[in-house]
Amino acid sequence: MASNELDRNSVIAVVGSGAMGAGIAQVAASAGYRVRLFDSRPEAVAKAIDGIGKTFGKLVEKGKMSGEHASAARGRLEEAATLEDMRGAAMVIEAIVENLDAKRKLFADLEGIVGDDCILATNTSSISVTSIAAQLRRPERVVGMHFFNPVPLMALVEVISGLATTKDVAETVYLTALAMGKSPVHAKSTPGFIVNRVARPYYAEALRLLSEQAADAPTIDAIMRESAGFRMGPFELMDLIGHDVNYSVTQSVHNAYYGDPRFTPSVVQLEMVNAGYLGRKTGRGFYDYSEGAAAPLVAQEDPEPRPESVSVSQEPGSTSVVAPMEQRLVAHGYRIPHRKPLPHAGEDEAAAFHTSGAAVFLTDGRTATERAAANKHPDTVLYDLVLDAAGAKRVVLARADQCSYSAYRAVVGLFQAAGFTVTRIDDVPGMVAMRTVAMLANEAADAVNQGVCDAAAVDTAMQKGVNYPKGPLEWADQVGLAHIVTVLDNMARAYGEDRYRVSPLLRRKRAAGAKFHA
Repeated sequence: MASNELDRNSVIAVVGSGAMGAGIAQVAASAGYRVRLFDSRPEAVAKAIDGIGKTFGKLVEKGKMSGEHASAARGRLEEAATLEDMRGAAMVIEAIVENLDAKRKLFADLEGIVGDDCILATNTSSISVTSIAAQLRRPERVVGMHFFNPVPLMALVEVISGLATTKDVAETVYLTALAMGKSPVHAKSTPGFIVNRVARPYYAEALRLLSEQAADAPTIDAIMRESAGFRMGPFELMDLIGHDVNYSVTQSVHNAYYGDPRFTPSVVQLEMVNAGYLGRKTGRGFYDYSEGAAAPLVAQEDPEPRPESVSVSQEPGSTSVVAPMEQRLVAHGYRIPHRKPLPHAGEDEAAAFHTSGAAVFLTDGRTATERAAANKHPDTVLYDLVLDAAGAKRVVLARADQCSYSAYRAVVGLFQAAGFTVTRIDDVPGMVAMRTVAMLANEAADAVNQGVCDAAAVDTAMQKGVNYPKGPLEWADQVGLAHIVTVLDNMARAYGEDRYRVSPLLRRKRAAGAKFHA
């Protein structure tokens, strides 16, 4: 087979007319392909095609599609009465129930109907493509084509190659997805593929923070939105997905990787499932969705006086992890002289702000209490990672147990003077955003190291598939790979768990002084 997109005059057949199948049919027809839609329930096909037609009509009303384009796209949608109507299709995309036996049977039936050059694509989100294809006469033409819901709005398509999938088949599907207006990425058939694997720390670290009483769910969500730049906080997102679904995916990935502690499910979430608090669909999850429910409160500090001065222990003109925050403080009227590091500071402690006797560091994975002891400087405060120091609304602080209240108040006043809403969390390793981003980058690096995908693919997948503000590897490059490795090493030591082991590729890049993206 040639590695070209499917010809626009060819037929793409879709089996399954639920939300995913109908969405796939819509984007394929809109891109110029003839589409045959089949479902075991004939009335479901008619309903789906009618719904797609109405969607096209709404797009015309909003000026997002011409009437001529909408009419032509609607005309390319055909009902298939039986599987026999798949005959002549260039590709069949299945979007049926997520069950291995059901998918195997469907493709076995289709092998007796379609031509030898027809591609068999599965929209599975979790089942091994290798397993689906294993019993077929021609497993080399089976490929994963994992769209994300809602299909017309989500750009990502994971193109998943099983062990038998030929490069030509995978590339044809990649180019066809591109022709549909999508952002496809290649990946190897491994548990979770890219997105469902790399996204696990976003939920896992939030659940661990909640279990350790670092902060409550609304506060952690606000931190991830207003400081780290995510569209939804992890608890909001789990409520939207449904805790039964989210817990099941985590458990599936954990089992598939033979109990790797990185993917350990949370007892906190299990209890939500046990209680029937599944999120929005049941009216209660981490939030109460009942009518008249009180709006959740987010922790934030009371206003404190603006400190008169601040200095930084960093050589003028040098680059450091504190540079973006220094620029924010300068923009809000501070002149920041440079001074020597603390007397007992090691090389990695050199970069810090100093105000009213307090030393203020970007978290490196240790607690503020541990850093205060190591530096022999009780008045130590940490701040968390922010996506964009110039524009972030919220900054997060952790205070050492030894830190005086007056010194801490001065640090609060400093960040408030820079225009931040200030939230304090309990003194936990890695804080909130930093530990989450470090773990996302670590999992992304391992996916690349294990040949699941390349660095560009993992960053595209996480941005286009789950709307992350940056790809995790691009973000790690921005923070600095040396700092990310330090954070993970310190967390591994603090917890004594293999969960925080550093990806060999991440450590190798750090040692070479290299980046994931040039």
